[in-house]
Amino acid sequence: MVSTRLFGSAARRSSVGVLAVSMLAITGTFGLSASAADFSYDNPNTVDATGAFAMTTAPGILPALTSAGITFEVISPGTKTTSIATATARILLPVVAKTGTANATAGGFKFTNTKTRESISCLIPTVDTRARVIDCRLITGFNETMFAIQTIDSREFLDNGSIRTSVFTGMIIKMNSAMSAQTLNDLLSTTVFSDSVTFATGNLSVTRTAS
Repeated sequence: MVSTRLFGSAARRSSVGVLAVSMLAITGTFGLSASAADFSYDNPNTVDATGAFAMTTAPGILPALTSAGITFEVISPGTKTTSIATATARILLPVVAKTGTANATAGGFKFTNTKTRESISCLIPTVDTRARVIDCRLITGFNETMFAIQTIDSREFLDNGSIRTSVFTGMIIKMNSAMSAQTLNDLLSTTVFSDSVTFATGNLSVTRTAS
């Protein structure tokens, strides 16, 4: 069996205005019925939010996963776009709720070993821009921090008095720790995951009504 390691690179900074408009426009096509109540976990500070979280695999990641027999799929209502030209996959998830700096999305993503059929799902990923982590709800019902946000290139905040929009661009996303990477390797019977490389870059746009 060929042992393949993941590798990647940093993202380029995007225009906040174009990103916010384009991501919100895409999010509008999801037609979600979910609300903050579905993600509050009895937290009274949770509010409804809209927007989108986009995560694009870093150069070399998708080929490494494919070579190892691991698929990277989206969970509805998220969407996935694969680029043959750049050999990357882009996962787009709608933001539905916000609790402080934690932004809950709907859907998620899943890794599957195509030979053994072993899989692990990251459900309703929550992107926390202060803690700089991406938490997942596992199929078992427990929460797990799967990814860490190493850096955030740009933060922009738009406020018209009643609506507040926050846009974060140029996120560098890695496995949360060596233990997280090894856990994925063990669960999926592979050696492809590593915390020493960039897994993806990301952008986040979140809009909510001012309280």
